[in-house]
Amino acid sequence: MLPSFSTETNSFTTNSIPKSDTIQNIAIKIIEEQIRLLKLENGPKERTIFFLGSKGAGKTTAINKFFDRDEQTRPTLALEYSYARKGGTKSRANEKHILNIWELGCLENSNQLMDVPMRSHDLENFSVFLMLDLSHLNRIWIDLDNALMNLKRAHKSLVDKEEYEKFREKSLDRVGKDHVDINSLDLFPLPIVIVCGKYDIFMDFDPEIKKHVCRCLRSVAHYIGASLIFYSQKNPKLTKLLRDTVSHHGFGSPSNPIRGAQIDYNGPLAVSVGADSWEKIGVPPSSIERIETEFTSEIKQVKKEAVILQDPSKDPGFKESVIDELRQQKDDELQMLLRDSEIRGKFEKILN
Repeated sequence: MLPSFSTETNSFTTNSIPKSDTIQNIAIKIIEEQIRLLKLENGPKERTIFFLGSKGAGKTTAINKFFDRDEQTRPTLALEYSYARKGGTKSRANEKHILNIWELGCLENSNQLMDVPMRSHDLENFSVFLMLDLSHLNRIWIDLDNALMNLKRAHKSLVDKEEYEKFREKSLDRVGKDHVDINSLDLFPLPIVIVCGKYDIFMDFDPEIKKHVCRCLRSVAHYIGASLIFYSQKNPKLTKLLRDTVSHHGFGSPSNPIRGAQIDYNGPLAVSVGADSWEKIGVPPSSIERIETEFTSEIKQVKKEAVILQDPSKDPGFKESVIDELRQQKDDELQMLLRDSEIRGKFEKILN
């Protein structure tokens, strides 16, 4: 399905032209605007999705499902890139759609890597898919907080104050400016979908634990203006929901596959942005700090020991056997050259 464009984007009025402009300048601006709109209609429409989150949550599998790749998954490198192209309909045969997909392997030691996708593409058409692992609840808040903090930092470093206000307006539109809770929310500046993987394991957890986790995850998603879905690669219905959601954000189809709110904690959650409320969740208006306190009061978080690596190539999160073997071979060769040089230097001293 083709992307939809708002009337504001496609409209051009003389109200935006200063009255001091000459007729010639006005004509030039109208022509330039018509050319811009023609490019929008006939040129490539490019969007970007950034997958990041808990290690082992199923990011690579989800991307492979979207691309219909039937291949064995392997641990993701530091940062991986894929793209998809989609042609237009018969009435718009020249219309092309391009989807860039970036995947961050792990959150540890990834501050600089997180900036790369956001610097490489237009943030106007940029969405985030934050994946969490429901089978490891003792890490879920740490990963969530880490990802959101660094995403906000990266976005803030790339936009000025005026641009930030434009993103804020769009986030308000996504939730709905007339939403009953709008004044108590701290909305994320970009479209974001929180995807909670490994639901096939989580579904067998204690009902009280599930209720607590679902309430807190709904609170976070509502507070930052995110959509929330549960996912399992073993469940065809949930797999299709995630795939359709990626397509919706990636190709701009007007129909949102997350319809309304499925909020029963005894089943997989699926809550569209703006469809929830503090009243429905059953909690008073909250802050991210309050939600964290509530979540961690029942589920203690286990932090990994910080490992400061002088050599990034030895980061266990970014292993790659072929590259590591070649690197080790070169390191061995360098050590041999250094030993030969040292021995040669000693002989030269003796001879002198």
